Amino acid sequence: MTADDPSNSNPELQNQEPLADTGPLRHLDDWEDDLKLRYPKPKSEKFFSQSGDPAPHNSLTQTTGEKACGVDQSKPRDSFRDYAAEARSSVKEFYRLNHTFQTYDFVVSKRTEYLKLDHRKMGIWEAMEFLNTLVDDSDPDTDLSQIEHLLQTAESIRKDGHPDWFVLTGLIHDLGKILCLMGEPQWAVVGDTFPVGCRYAEGIVYHEFFKENPDWNHPIYSKPLGIYDEKIGLDRIIMSWGHDEYLYHVVRDYLPLESLYMIRYHSFYAAHRENEYRYFFNEQDHQLFDWVCRFNEYDLYSKSDDRPDVQQLQPYYQSLIEQYFPASIAW
Repeated sequence: MTADDPSNSNPELQNQEPLADTGPLRHLDDWEDDLKLRYPKPKSEKFFSQSGDPAPHNSLTQTTGEKACGVDQSKPRDSFRDYAAEARSSVKEFYRLNHTFQTYDFVVSKRTEYLKLDHRKMGIWEAMEFLNTLVDDSDPDTDLSQIEHLLQTAESIRKDGHPDWFVLTGLIHDLGKILCLMGEPQWAVVGDTFPVGCRYAEGIVYHEFFKENPDWNHPIYSKPLGIYDEKIGLDRIIMSWGHDEYLYHVVRDYLPLESLYMIRYHSFYAAHRENEYRYFFNEQDHQLFDWVCRFNEYDLYSKSDDRPDVQQLQPYYQSLIEQYFPASIAW
């Protein structure tokens, strides 16, 4: 499957057919299940950095000194990915496709295609219902709907007494996955995100698959900094294409900056779990990335088999949505 693969415009996807033929994963949630194998929940309840002033990374050669979210830094990096030997072949194939075809040119083309936000107009709850059509009834391991998963995350955040915008972020953070219903293949919707236009960091999972990426030997993109400068700031870095980046641009005019960091970088595991790319961070990034760490706890570990009562919770969350969003927004 390539960026030019006919499945990118498959009309069956737009008619909300199951996902079985859109990629190697049986269901998009398989990627998230793999994340929990890679980063199992630590025993301590307080495992996310919440320090006031983390030690900054001042140069390309400085790669330690700042805590990664929920990771025991005393362990060697390879120990965090022991799961790889046991990962399902479908997950490995997913990452092979992702790492092969997420080139700088591909990302620029998708930004041009989608960031005009002219595909449709709909409200947040309507988008949640649209996302709900991604449930694959043929998968016996998938019991909860997409809305129920979103509500589980939001309710876990609300239970811990976080601000309402934090709760709302939990509710909407995966809505960018509607890209699948717009015809995008799985590898262009989910998966770990990373900068393009510079060297692919070794801390990215299945780094070896990047060797098939055309940018691997590019005279500029293969350099550590590539087209960027040190401390340039993440807002000036072009990230790989997927649901995180798309949703960020959809909601960027409506939510606080902390919320936007959570949405845009919650799949940027190379940075917030492996401490890669910190040489691009500016002061704002160092300060606000802690919110990404706090959110990551709920993103990874809030899902369970307990089914939330959608009908009972819907009035509260629709009221919360109305505090931040108009009735309809551009997608």
